[in-house]
Amino acid sequence: MQTSIFFLVLVTYLTILIGNAAILLLICHDCQLHTPMYSFLSHLSILDICYSTVTMHKTLAMYVSGDKSVSFHSCIAQMYFYVALLCCEFFMLTAMSYDRYVAVCNPLHYVMIMNSKVCSVLSTVSLVLGFCGGVPVTLVTYNIRCFKSNEINHFFCDLLVIMKLLCYKTFNMEHVIYIESIFVGVLPFSLTLTSYVFIIRTILQIHSSSGRYKTFYTCSSHITVVSLLYVTLFCIYLKPTSSVTLDSEKMLMLFYTALTPMLNPVIYSLKNKDIKMGFRRMMKNKILL
Repeated sequence: MQTSIFFLVLVTYLTILIGNAAILLLICHDCQLHTPMYSFLSHLSILDICYSTVTMHKTLAMYVSGDKSVSFHSCIAQMYFYVALLCCEFFMLTAMSYDRYVAVCNPLHYVMIMNSKVCSVLSTVSLVLGFCGGVPVTLVTYNIRCFKSNEINHFFCDLLVIMKLLCYKTFNMEHVIYIESIFVGVLPFSLTLTSYVFIIRTILQIHSSSGRYKTFYTCSSHITVVSLLYVTLFCIYLKPTSSVTLDSEKMLMLFYTALTPMLNPVIYSLKNKDIKMGFRRMMKNKILL
């Protein structure tokens, strides 16, 4: 079945590249989409492309070359970039939730608060915190050189799988993971949740049902993406490693690394009128040319 699996992974990866690249090019091309929300969305598309490349490129290369070996340093590097890009996405989604909070709860001052400088700062801080967030657990793993086996039963160097290969108990590493999860996972989730508590409270204060629906619709894409991300990853990481089976973990990880970045462009395209109008304007301009 290796040929079928290779083409399935290849089609999935190309779909992720094309979908997110289309969103990215549209935002860069359409001046009407040069707003804070779509600036964050363009960064999110870049992150989706990057972590899909980090997790899938080695799988594709293995099927082409037939060489299924990976060096220890390459494995650690893959694990670091996966964790770092995941942390970046957490913080970027938190910045997007703050943008939605300002747009809904303080619309009259939105342009003044969410100016280009603030957007640049939020995006830069999200990326810096994300890449710093991947350092602690990577250093702990790098300093451990005693493994039960040199075979990784996974499609990439995932942290939980590497922990299962350690020669001794992994309590200290689990402790590091839980502490790091608080700062790069639970904290951004709490900030995102707080933003939406205020957003929902503001929406409920709108008298007309059409006004409530219209306001909530502007946030629906972001809510869907956040829900997919956090539900999947909390199921994977926020439980003891002893209760994780490799088959269930691989299915959940496949859902996150493949389906989530595939669905993000679809979610933002179907649920966002500005994106749909932008595609129509771009197609109309190409036809006219």
